[in-house]
Amino acid sequence: MKRCLTIAGSDSSGGAGIQADLKTFSALGTFGMSVVTSVTAQNTLGVQSVYDLPPDVVAAQMDAVFSDIAVDAVKIGMVSAEDTIGVIAEKMRYYRPEYLIIDPVMVSKNGCPLLKSSAVKALKEQLLPLAWILTPNLEEAQVLVDRELRSAEEVRKAAAEICAMGARSVLIKGGHLEGEPIDTFFDGEKWTVFHGTRLKNKNTHGTGCTLSSAIAAYLARGLDCEESIRQAKGYVATGILHGIELGHGIGPTHHFYDLYRKAGLLEEDA
Repeated sequence: MKRCLTIAGSDSSGGAGIQADLKTFSALGTFGMSVVTSVTAQNTLGVQSVYDLPPDVVAAQMDAVFSDIAVDAVKIGMVSAEDTIGVIAEKMRYYRPEYLIIDPVMVSKNGCPLLKSSAVKALKEQLLPLAWILTPNLEEAQVLVDRELRSAEEVRKAAAEICAMGARSVLIKGGHLEGEPIDTFFDGEKWTVFHGTRLKNKNTHGTGCTLSSAIAAYLARGLDCEESIRQAKGYVATGILHGIELGHGIGPTHHFYDLYRKAGLLEEDA
């Protein structure tokens, strides 16, 4: 069984962060492991507070995993503090995992900052150049290139610029652009556009975390970048279509819908 590691923040409501990552790894047939960078108090209504773990504790978790277990792919999500980014970058350069997928989480769905402004520079200079695939959404890509992106052509230019910063490849998610949601992938040489359909379900909590983790799982299983992205997008789309009505706000995607359906565990199958 392939082994995937998530380095990210904890979501107490279970819809995003390391909880979403571990569910995704499991649903896609890989063994999931985790390094917690931050503990958040959050639910379907939003993030109430964030506590960043000390960098030495984050480092100890990474050492514990890598010194004992072979890691096939790493996904990095929420890392809000500059010192922690430095420690993670140092460990990634030392352990050199084959696949490193970085989801530059900056703001929660309800607008709570999850990346300190002082840490943006560290993210760009220390972590970004280590990425096999970087998966920013439109707003995150705008922060990385320091300008607004209003069109597909501007997104393409931003993707090329991000690769020039050192990332091996970049997938800019276009769900926040007007019209059809289009994701733009650039590997430094070749462009690939992934077309999508806007799905009518408000329960989308954790979609970014889930997508990047799914890409990591598929890469670990031997798929190439484009096919990993394609399969991951299909997995996320199914999760959104059957998103779970949970709490009083934005519920999570359904990470195990296909498995539950095959096992006859869904209400619709009863």
